[in-house]
Amino acid sequence: MHSLSIKVFTDFNTGNTRRLPGRGSYGFAEIEECTRRQWLNCRDFARNCRIVACASQRNGNGSGAGPSSSPSSSSSSFLSRSRTYALLKQQMEVAAKSEDYKEAARIRDSLKLFEEEEPVLRLRRLMKQAIAEERFEDAAKYRDELKEIAPHYLLTCSSDATTYGIRVQVRSVYIEGRSQPSKGLCFFAYRIRITNNSDRPVQLLRRHWIITDANGKVENVWGSGVIGEQPVILPGTGFEYSSACPLSTPNGRMEGDFEMKHIDKVGSQSFNVAIAPFSLSILGDDTDTL
Repeated sequence: MHSLSIKVFTDFNTGNTRRLPGRGSYGFAEIEECTRRQWLNCRDFARNCRIVACASQRNGNGSGAGPSSSPSSSSSSFLSRSRTYALLKQQMEVAAKSEDYKEAARIRDSLKLFEEEEPVLRLRRLMKQAIAEERFEDAAKYRDELKEIAPHYLLTCSSDATTYGIRVQVRSVYIEGRSQPSKGLCFFAYRIRITNNSDRPVQLLRRHWIITDANGKVENVWGSGVIGEQPVILPGTGFEYSSACPLSTPNGRMEGDFEMKHIDKVGSQSFNVAIAPFSLSILGDDTDTL
């Protein structure tokens, strides 16, 4: 897991923020700028403690995707379409940078057509509309079709979980400028905010990530602290940082936990704080905040 160079301590009682220089292995200052707009609203979080983005673990009662295609072939087709989408976006960026605006406009139109006809995006729109109109039977059907052709897509690109009063919020974003989809490299940045809503100070000791790509390949990553630090988080304060994850497929998921301990009592046992599952997707989702 590769760390960026941004970490933030926040005192939620005063609203003050203190930035510290980091020691990321990449030094991607531009990633913070690339993703800044997606995270502009990260300062104002809802106080309700909940776990979101776990829809893929629920069993639906809908009709599924139909008998014409197997789950494996549907997933493979979605993976191929995702790579095509990533390549188109990369080609448009190259054309724009080289001032070939005619070509950039042509690729832009191709992207719009792709987005209109792409089955996953179409099913997402239909499911969202069905929910808004309270046609829940149809929503369940669209959800099950999504689950068959793109199981990772039922997760959103953000998650929110609270364990023993420690809240962990995550938001991921695809970084086109660092990706080479034609070579099997898709680069994702993610931002994490840890808030201590308990009445005891804690220290983050270790991290554990479970990273799954679109082919079902699972990688477990363990490490000491985060971005070279083992931060102490006092009650009513938080710790915030950005990091990154290269993936060989255009879609995947991450989840894990932080090992922490209370530091106000000698001999306190450590405990695990959940990081709820969230998606890594070049298609993104409808949300732009944590």
